Amino acid sequence: VQLVESGGGMVQPGGSLRLSCAASGFTFSSYDMSWVRQAPGKGPEWISAINTGGGSTYYADSVKGRFTISRDNAKNTLYLQMNSLKPEDTALYYCAKGWGDYVFSDAGSWGQGTQVTVSS
Repeated sequence: VQLVESGGGMVQPGGSLRLSCAASGFTFSSYDMSWVRQAPGKGPEWISAINTGGGSTYYADSVKGRFTISRDNAKNTLYLQMNSLKPEDTALYYCAKGWGDYVFSDAGSWGQGTQVTVSS
């Protein structure tokens, strides 16, 4: 299993970023996928998920209405469009296989993460 996140960076409050996660080593289209973030000094937070076909999604209250998760099964890629970014969105963002508790039970398969910093 290999998950490679990209697209992070530094952005001003109110700005946007689009994260990508390239997946390999498993049948991407057969797995629900999630995004998890970890802010400095805090535990990991499960923020969004999407089912295998893309028809069902989950968002944590902290990102609902601002972030949009999507996937392209033909490209084995997961996305996270992040709009209206806030300083509290600053974190290392990981993509992960699964939904809910499974995400954390399989933490060893997470990628290296991509850093998002929201600051003026």
